[in-house]
Amino acid sequence: MRDKLEKLIAAYEELEKKMLDPSVVSDPKEYARIAKEHANQADLVAKAREYVQALDDIDAAKEMMHETSDPEEKEMLQEDISSNEGKLPSLEDEIKIMLIPGDPNDEKNTIVEIRAGVGGDEAAIFAGDLYAMYERFAQSRGWKTEVLSSSPGEAGGFKTIEFKVTGDKVYSVMKYESGVHRVQRIPKTESQGRIQTSTATVAVLPEAEDIDIKINPEDLRIDTYCSSGPGGQGVNTTYSAVRITHLPTNTVVQSQDQRSQIQNRAVCMEMLRARLYQMELEKQQAEQGAERMSQIGHGNRSEKIRTYNQPQDRVTDHRIGFNSTYNGVLLGDQLGSVIEALAAADRAEKLAQTV
Repeated sequence: MRDKLEKLIAAYEELEKKMLDPSVVSDPKEYARIAKEHANQADLVAKAREYVQALDDIDAAKEMMHETSDPEEKEMLQEDISSNEGKLPSLEDEIKIMLIPGDPNDEKNTIVEIRAGVGGDEAAIFAGDLYAMYERFAQSRGWKTEVLSSSPGEAGGFKTIEFKVTGDKVYSVMKYESGVHRVQRIPKTESQGRIQTSTATVAVLPEAEDIDIKINPEDLRIDTYCSSGPGGQGVNTTYSAVRITHLPTNTVVQSQDQRSQIQNRAVCMEMLRARLYQMELEKQQAEQGAERMSQIGHGNRSEKIRTYNQPQDRVTDHRIGFNSTYNGVLLGDQLGSVIEALAAADRAEKLAQTV
């Protein structure tokens, strides 16, 4: 452990030297890259230095014990040794967790897609409830949400809604929400009080920039059409809505919620880059034999990551068997505790693989 940490500290100090190098300072991109790496390593290096210092203090105290015959001094030195030895296990655990390779997309903003699954009107209403839940959750963390595209349900909610979430390390948190969400409750549309099971799928995509994914304009088919639904004076009078098809992958995105064709086209390209980037990530992980990063299935009732049971006031995340309350998660502020439990389980699994 010590050798590894000393190499890590040396590499960090080398980064500090590079940040003072005139050739690096004069190159904004290179300086930004090194500065970001330096910042990302700061907490780990601080713990590494604390760990190495504790080992040095133990060695120094043991050496002094051999050189002194004073009982009181020996007792004080032994206390120092015991104190520093007591720090080591917890420091080692913290360092091991910090050494777990991070997801390179964790710093990114996200595009979230919610689609009504099985359950007709109630599925669309549930999709709307999930959107409201994520909107409240984003607000509680100081994040911003922006609707990119939506298709309202006939009885409320959404058949589909796609929105962007921007803020600090959004993807690192929201990525655990990808999958099929199932709700069991008495629908507002149910007159006889029967419980219905409905689903909605959630896909959380890391936002892709131009440097992440290149799109050949010749691979795109761009169609325009009249907007429908709320949207101002231009609805059904101008061809402001845009649909873009990426021909090599047959990926289709569309937007009609913005005020102009130019804005809708920009939104479509943003969504398309995110989807193509996600496809590339899944392809890379499949080649490495890893599980797909995002597995939303087909929306069937049997495919689920989480169940929201209103009559029993319970929400169960089936991936880790974590339970919370229906009102607390879907209507309140307990979604964070569910995600924290998922993140902790994820870290524990990765730690077990690295030890």
